[in-house]
Amino acid sequence: MATVLTVDDSPSIRQMIKVVLGPAGHTVVEAGDGAEGLAKAKAEPVNLVITDLNMPVMNGIEMIRQLRQVPSCTGVPILFLSTESDEGMKQQARSAGATGWITKPFKPEQLLAVVSKLIRT
Repeated sequence: MATVLTVDDSPSIRQMIKVVLGPAGHTVVEAGDGAEGLAKAKAEPVNLVITDLNMPVMNGIEMIRQLRQVPSCTGVPILFLSTESDEGMKQQARSAGATGWITKPFKPEQLLAVVSKLIRT
């Protein structure tokens, strides 16, 4: 299927994403902050990035801006998964290059549906 990079400072959120996407056949690569996520995305090809917004070291928006500068990552869909639901923040994320947004807490079936849609396109 696809390789999904999940970037979140919460180990339990990363684990939940793995539990939802793993059985669907996806390989899930984990990173604990934006800097680590950027490094992993540069090191190995990914089909989708799921990132939190508020993280130590580098936040999700800054990571997206930098990812969009990496030739191998310019077309990779990026899904925000955050407790933030502010319209202004969503606009900032879109401007940075985010493809979509899911608000935490998420429903597993919702995450699967969005991931399937983003990976097909």
